Amino acid sequence: MKQSAYIMPQVQSIREAFAEASSFLSGLGVSEPQRSSQLLLEHLLGLSGAAYYMALAEPFPADKREQWEIAVTRRASGEPVQYITGEQEFYGRPFEVTPDVLIPRPETELLVEAVLGYAAELWPEGEVKLAGEPSTEANNGNGLAGPASRLGGAPSYEGKLSAGVRGEAGPSVASSDAVKLSAGMSDESGPGDAGKPVTCGGFRRLTAIDIGAGSGAISVTLAAEAPAWRVLAGDISPAALAVAGRNAERLGAAVELRLGDLLEPFKGLETDILVSNPPYIPGADIAGLQREVRDHEPRTALDGGEDGLDPYRRMMEQLRLLPAPPRLVGFELGLGQAEQVAALLTAAGHWSEIVTVPDLAGIPRHVLGIAR
Repeated sequence: MKQSAYIMPQVQSIREAFAEASSFLSGLGVSEPQRSSQLLLEHLLGLSGAAYYMALAEPFPADKREQWEIAVTRRASGEPVQYITGEQEFYGRPFEVTPDVLIPRPETELLVEAVLGYAAELWPEGEVKLAGEPSTEANNGNGLAGPASRLGGAPSYEGKLSAGVRGEAGPSVASSDAVKLSAGMSDESGPGDAGKPVTCGGFRRLTAIDIGAGSGAISVTLAAEAPAWRVLAGDISPAALAVAGRNAERLGAAVELRLGDLLEPFKGLETDILVSNPPYIPGADIAGLQREVRDHEPRTALDGGEDGLDPYRRMMEQLRLLPAPPRLVGFELGLGQAEQVAALLTAAGHWSEIVTVPDLAGIPRHVLGIAR
């Protein structure tokens, strides 16, 4: 076996450091060695884009040598670049990632895009009209953010930061690691109740829940793109929720965190939108995954049971915990699972339209249920 500890020569330019590290990683069979070396260098030097390329001819900083050797050695062991740098971009925003959470993938951005698009169709006013209330033109937006949104619209509320998030009648997440943004409206939550509707002027804010939130990539992005919504994120892992909380705080997103298994922490919550990128890898297939995934990403975020569909079945069963099924559900799924997940949604009988969304390679990657 080749030695995987990287030793850097004494005198090098940044370009030479890049080339040698790339060659070293390539020789060990590391995937994307050049891309890995560039990302690690950019992070180490605090450079990106044109600034990085302009600095390539400069001497490599002597005081960064030890950090560079450690970073390249970690990558040589198969550790993902994102865990080494502690960051992954998602929907144009930098997200903190740790080994406690799955690394956000680009294809999940398409799920967020689809949810935002269908939500704009289902709720053109951006809110849910309460029974018995007349229609109003006071809100001319759809709850989506302005320039930051790819779909347009204007926010309906302004939020203020407050800490303190709990699990459903269960353990709490430390307030320093969790974020909740309230819009200054009614938001009564008590033991055994995941929260009553937040209302204003005969309308209720759209409520979206992200099941298996991990880093919070989905929930934080939804909250940032649609700041008028009430967005909640749940995960069974306190460590994952802590990461999601830090991302929400760092990015100024209105997210409430709930600790618990799938829909259980949201019992009794009026929910309009349910989104989830759950574990979907069949248990027997995990051993054959890339080592970056198999050996470093949390198994609880990967293992979907014998056929990879256990989380979807359980979520369909747990819909009874909610007062009514969400009008919009969106799931990410694995290769070859679209037909089966679509069948689960069809069998549930709550959605009049089932839509499959392909990823950029044309592979069916997401299934959505829409109640028109």
